[in-house]
Amino acid sequence: MDSSRRALFLREMGLSPVWRLRGEDSAPGMPASEQPRIATGRIAAEVSAQVSAQPEVAQVPALMQDDRNARIMRMEWAELTAAVATCQACPLAKTRTNTVFGVGDQQADWLIIGEAPGAEEDARGEPFVGQAGRLLDNMFASVGLRRGDNVYIANVLKCRPPGNRNPNTSEVAQCAPHLQRQIDLIRPKLIIAMGRFAVQALLETDATIASLRGKLHRYQGVPLIVSYHPAYLLRSLTEKAKAWEDLCFARRTMAGL
Repeated sequence: MDSSRRALFLREMGLSPVWRLRGEDSAPGMPASEQPRIATGRIAAEVSAQVSAQPEVAQVPALMQDDRNARIMRMEWAELTAAVATCQACPLAKTRTNTVFGVGDQQADWLIIGEAPGAEEDARGEPFVGQAGRLLDNMFASVGLRRGDNVYIANVLKCRPPGNRNPNTSEVAQCAPHLQRQIDLIRPKLIIAMGRFAVQALLETDATIASLRGKLHRYQGVPLIVSYHPAYLLRSLTEKAKAWEDLCFARRTMAGL
């Protein structure tokens, strides 16, 4: 390859500035036939340096996420509430009406965790309202519990997915630090996870609710019981008896803690 074609080739690659040392036409004391080897070695070193630097750039988003998580895990109630209300971490921020932070006794022994807000929750900014909420309140009453009295209610997601579609993994990942901080602040004695996505997110499993019911699980050391979501029970009336069994199991578990 002649020198003009070689220069054009290197310029197209964006490497022409490293072809020659500034102010030098050749390496002293070396035949001209050896000069391309020096240039090629110098180019390879430049390319290698550029490539080796790329992973550090790729790690920036992960580092930023780690920093965000660390900040959330230091928040107290007021700051955490404000952080959720103004969160823009995922596209759900653009379609929500209200964030749904959670409601109840902030020192509750009982923590109920659902999946994601529905239309009424999005409108009112409170979890488990409407028909599903009324059913949950009746379920509480059947075992001597009452919303807000030693009970806290939250969702895995703080924003409603459009059309009540299923949450996706990236949305759950962005909301997870908020829920984790709520759990840390409440320090519940028992968690009841209601609904498939809540169960799978907390237990990191793809197992069905049917296969997980009736067993005592743990979420970061906190006893956890699995049950059906009230909205599902409204569509599957025959499963209400199983939800009653889950609540009785939870009541017995709490009594033994």
